[in-house]
Amino acid sequence: MTGQLQHDLLPRANHDELARQDFVHSLKLHLATRVAPGNKQVYERRAKPRFEQQAQRPPKDRHEVRHVMRDEPYYQTWSALQRTSQEMMWEAVDASVTRQLPELVARASQPAKPLGSLRLDPDLAIPAYHTAVDIHCQPGGYHTEGGPDDVAAGAVYDRAVYIYAMSRLGALNDDMGQSVVAYLQHRQPDFRPARILDMGCTVGHSTLPYADAYPAAELYAIDVGAPVLRYAHARAEALGKRVHFSQQNAERTSFADASFDLIVSHILLHETSSRALRNIVRESYRLLAPGGLMIHQDVPQYHGLDPYQAFVLDWDTHNNNEPFWGTLRDSDLTAIAREAGFAEERVLETMIPSAAQVKARTGRFQAGDFGGSGHWFVFAATK
Repeated sequence: MTGQLQHDLLPRANHDELARQDFVHSLKLHLATRVAPGNKQVYERRAKPRFEQQAQRPPKDRHEVRHVMRDEPYYQTWSALQRTSQEMMWEAVDASVTRQLPELVARASQPAKPLGSLRLDPDLAIPAYHTAVDIHCQPGGYHTEGGPDDVAAGAVYDRAVYIYAMSRLGALNDDMGQSVVAYLQHRQPDFRPARILDMGCTVGHSTLPYADAYPAAELYAIDVGAPVLRYAHARAEALGKRVHFSQQNAERTSFADASFDLIVSHILLHETSSRALRNIVRESYRLLAPGGLMIHQDVPQYHGLDPYQAFVLDWDTHNNNEPFWGTLRDSDLTAIAREAGFAEERVLETMIPSAAQVKARTGRFQAGDFGGSGHWFVFAATK
């Protein structure tokens, strides 16, 4: 599994570490392409008929599908393997990062003539929806620090995402940002934002495509986690991209009103609580200049999905330390945007194609197949 671009900050795996990582990658791919489809057969042939016999009707929503599927041995086996593969992934990558952490910290030290900047806030209160659970099962989440100038969380995340997505996000894990950029350039070819903000940037995977697409723009990126921001800044510098990173909560930032022409996020909203979601949309409205655009990218809402599809996509809510995954997908985002101040006719929810030309797509939205469908959901609004 050598397709990930080897920039200066990416941890180098030795032979045994790479073998473990390759095994997890192969296991995840096997589960997504060969095992997961069998759940549909179990549902259609066993679970659904059993439910219909008892209730005299089909399951009406994902909750009823889950209730009848959770006792199926095939589904239990797949689910256990899927969770195990996630834990194995973090362990396999962490071993490599731990071995070379002092070197990674040294590499991430501030360059003599940085292109961008990094501003950390040691007094920032990390929100409870981060501290209460290790998101994605990543040990310590994005914010935990093991020592001075720590970058471990960022280094682990950078490599693990490539394995988690089964290489489908591209060599720089930047497909989400690239996809939104391609959508914007197609939809608004004359749009030239002067200032851009990426909310919840983690290590900047989806941030950097905006530096290439809009080279004249000032590009800012925020996150609550100091170790991922240190890594993000050093990674951007290593890749020759000018980004101004700062440690801030997207619910309420230090930027002035009407500071940005474009505000984006990529799989941020499902990491936040219902209250935080409303705060983030409200903050987006405050920060946008008149005529400015916010566009938040994620995976699909449950509206319009049949109960089985929604059940499969909802696996992360119950099994992957994503407690707000399902909450977001049940939310009326247009109503939330309207409450924040956006005019309803200027709000858009749609699907956009993936920019990455990856052949190994399954074409499905399902747990354990991140990026396999070839499409992303976007929630956008113009001020």
